[in-house]
Amino acid sequence: MKQLITLVLITLILAACGAESQGKSDETDKAEQTEVEETNASGSGEEKEASEQEKEETEAQDEEAIEEEATTEQDESEVPAEPQYQLTGNWSFEPINDANPEVALLTFDDAPDEYAVEMAKKLKEMNAPAIFFVNGHFIDTEEEKEKLKQIHDMGFEIGNHTNSHASLPDLTKEEQREEIVGLNDKIEAVIGERPKFFRAPFGQNTDYSKQLAQEEKMLVMNWTYGYDWNKEYMDADAIADIMVNTNLLNNGANLLMHDREWTYKGLSEIVEGLRNKGYELLDPKLIKTP
Repeated sequence: MKQLITLVLITLILAACGAESQGKSDETDKAEQTEVEETNASGSGEEKEASEQEKEETEAQDEEAIEEEATTEQDESEVPAEPQYQLTGNWSFEPINDANPEVALLTFDDAPDEYAVEMAKKLKEMNAPAIFFVNGHFIDTEEEKEKLKQIHDMGFEIGNHTNSHASLPDLTKEEQREEIVGLNDKIEAVIGERPKFFRAPFGQNTDYSKQLAQEEKMLVMNWTYGYDWNKEYMDADAIADIMVNTNLLNNGANLLMHDREWTYKGLSEIVEGLRNKGYELLDPKLIKTP
């Protein structure tokens, strides 16, 4: 009997130890599971944070690349074209090297009066470059200044045609300076740059006006031919015909026209006529200036 009781007690003690051991094992397993889950959660968070950081860095690099490309394109657009033509003694243009000799330059004086903006729009549509020579008395008001800005913003070269269209030989040096340099100041205030071309009213230059043009780094320019101030050509068909079919049209011709209704109406025919005769319209940006 005593042995039986001892055996029962030993069995109970062993059972209790086993239960305690199983409990500790379960607790250990749970702790380990919790630790694993926390580690996984921590790792997942770190991976997510790293992924977001990597994404931000990639986006930043992309933005930098776009900005760099835009800056490069802007810098390239600001680089002046290498001159390909130069002015001759008879006011026409000749190639400097191997440029196309069959060119003609379009120029318009007395801008921006009534039709200059519409002329510029029409030329823009036809991809026809030109110089608009400005008079200061046409850019006195804000509305007139806006016209000048529109022409310039369309990509056309702006030239100096004096402030009041006065005859320069009749003026003092001080007055000539105001007519020329004063107008450059006005134009620069509107479009942000000074003209590269100068045309004296009536083609009447003086030694002093030439000196001022040189100081201002402007090319003094008269013309090869022009007709739209003559009464017989104050008609769209008439001016278009003479501008294209005159025997004065030759390689490098420098065509003078004005801000006039009949010239505006005949402009498309003039451009098409010149091209049909094999002439390329000279881009002023390709002309050598001081």
